[in-house]
Formats: sequence, structure tokens, C-alpha cells
Amino acid sequence: MAVNLFAPNPDDIFPVAGVELGFARAQIKSWDRRDVMLMRLCPGSHVAGVFTQNAFAAAPVQLCRQHLKAGADIRALIINAGNANCGTGKQGLQAAQATCKAVGLALQCAPEQVLAFSTGVILEHLPVEKIIAAVPQAVASLSEGNWCEAAAAIMTTDTVAKAVSQRVQIDGTTITVTGIAKGVGMLQPNMATMLAYMATDARIEQPLLNKLIKEVADASFNRVTVDGDTSTNDSFILIATGKSGHAQLRSENDQGFQALKAALIAVAQELAIKIARDGEGATKLITIEVEEAASVEEAHRVGKFIAHSPLVKTAFFASDPNLGRLIMAIGNALPQLDTSRVNLWLGDVRVIEGGQRAASYEEEQGARVMKPAEITVRLALGRGAARTTVWTCDYSYDYVKINAEYRT
Repeated sequence: MAVNLFAPNPDDIFPVAGVELGFARAQIKSWDRRDVMLMRLCPGSHVAGVFTQNAFAAAPVQLCRQHLKAGADIRALIINAGNANCGTGKQGLQAAQATCKAVGLALQCAPEQVLAFSTGVILEHLPVEKIIAAVPQAVASLSEGNWCEAAAAIMTTDTVAKAVSQRVQIDGTTITVTGIAKGVGMLQPNMATMLAYMATDARIEQPLLNKLIKEVADASFNRVTVDGDTSTNDSFILIATGKSGHAQLRSENDQGFQALKAALIAVAQELAIKIARDGEGATKLITIEVEEAASVEEAHRVGKFIAHSPLVKTAFFASDPNLGRLIMAIGNALPQLDTSRVNLWLGDVRVIEGGQRAASYEEEQGARVMKPAEITVRLALGRGAARTTVWTCDYSYDYVKINAEYRT
């Protein structure tokens, strides 16, 4: 029940030189669909990653961190849906290593040059033999044009595949940025989203890429939340193949860097919004704009408090302009807040003025602006000039049903 979200048009998703994608049916769960995705990178590609901060980080997350820290020339990524390989101890780590080894043998690279990712049910051992058996099929299907198919292969409870592309000019050279993502529940990112992979053919030096990925994540995936829970498997990978041929970007002051950064953020933000649109059981996309905060961190905190409140989210599902729930969430976020300076709008209607119900506000106005599938909440705190935006969705009956029946 995605909110104004549709499958990507393959004509709008551009291949990235130096990246090939393949897929396979491993039947990790009792389904008949592609559930393994393989990505092969050209030699010399630079890769950066940010991962979940959850203490129960899954075995593949642990292994990815090791491989990236070792500074290996990453040549491949493999992702499976249906099983998270989390809470699986030594056996889980061995399964992730075996997956990397199988891909390495197939692509003639070292296991340390492979990053493995998993998503799905937690505390169940990974059927690694099924993934290994599917690797040849994934290798055989490798193609630069398979981004949409790859996006579908990593889905779990997603209802729509998520893929976005942009092109930008750097010093007369056309640069491509393309990304895919999955994630609709257990989603409150902390340096990542559930699973997201973005690639560009730009030439970016590794230290700059390491810095850039954090800025992109903070401007996009870290601003989206479905239910306030950070997954054990959250991973965001940014790849720069260097195949475009323009001058190497080493500094934020280099010509073209800001344009590239803007394109990366735009792709990541669109993917993040698609995640909110596809939130489990979602019927509404809610954009929360917080302004006049003392700092960006403060604005972010308040926005997330509103987005995480089950009482707020259920009120949006019911199209109920329950202002008490909104001011409750704001006050909990900032206990020392001077409420007399607070103003709040639902859509184009001012509902709170100076910390009180706006004199011009009528309940019928609130009911009107709460009905559409897309709603904007704008909050002015009266504390400074900082601002941010957070995207979330409502809580519906289907959210409970999907998660109650997730393992069945």
C-alpha cells in the first residue's frame, strides 16, 4: 500500500560505467522470485560504507567493516533477501565468509575483495549453500543495465522496487549517479538506511569519498524513519568507479565537486522518500519541516520525536487533526522549550500560534489538510536559524498485521 510510489521506469535509470549487476533465484524463503543480487565493480573502484550502530550488528555487517577497514580493492557485492544472518554467532560469520569466497572464486578475486549483505528474518541461520549455488546464475546475468532488476531482487516486505538516477556535468564531462535501496520497516537509520547502494562513474579519491558518504547519509537516509527502530543490518554503500575520465576529485574545493555532491544527495533523498512512501502499511507520506531551531541537531531531534510518536502517526492515519499529540511530541523533544515562541502549521493552515491554538484555526481546516495522502507539518521553534526536514509515514492497521505475521 505504497503512497504515490511506482516501479521505476528502466529508461530513467542510467547505467554506471564500471558497475555490472546480476541476480538469481536462490529460494531462501518459500517464494518464487529473485532474492540474490550480485554487483561486479571494475578494478580501481573506490568504495565507502556506513553501517548500523545497533550492538547486534549482523554477521555480514561485521565482515563488511573488516574488508573495508583492510583497504582491499573491492571488486564485488552480493546481497541476499529473506534471511538477515543476524544473531547467528560464529556460524553466521562463517556463512558470510563462505559467500564471499564463492563470489571470489566465480569472479577471480580474493574473498576480502567481496562485500556481503543480508536482509530478512533475524536469529535464523543463513542457508548459505543456496546462495553459493545461485552465484553462477547471478554471474551469468551480469549487465550494466540491470539496476531495476537488482532493486527488485533485494526487496523483503517492500511493495515497490526503488531506483533513482541523475546526471551532472563536471568540467564538460557527463557524470552519472544511480542508486537503489530497500527498506520499509524496522527503519530508523543511524548512519545508514536498511540497504542502499549508490554508484557514480566520477573519479573521487578514497579519503574524500569516506567523508562524502557520511554527509550524503546525514542529508538523506538519516532523515527518514518508519517506526523508530534501527535495524541490525543497515548498510549504505557508495561506489566511485572513476570511469568518467574527468580530473580526480581530491578536495571539496575542486571544480565540480559541489555539483556532484548535490546530485548524490538528491538521489539519496529521493530514495529515502521512496522508503517512507513504502513504509509497512503506509497510507500517508508525512514531511516534517523544523525551522528556527538553535542547531541542526536540535531540529533533527524534534523532527524525529514527532515522526516516532505512535500517537501522532495513528492520528495521521485517521486524518484526525489531534493537535495535542503534536505538541506532546514537541515538548518531549525539548523539555526546556519556551513554548510561547512556537508556531505550527498543518499544510497551509496555522494551527498553533505562540504556543496556543491559533485564533483563526477551526477544526474543519485541520480535517481538510489531514485527508490527502501527502501531508506537510511545518514547525517554527523560535530559537534560532537552523532547520531540517524529516520524512515518515503513518501507522495503519496493516503495519500491525505485516509485522505480526512477518515470520509466517
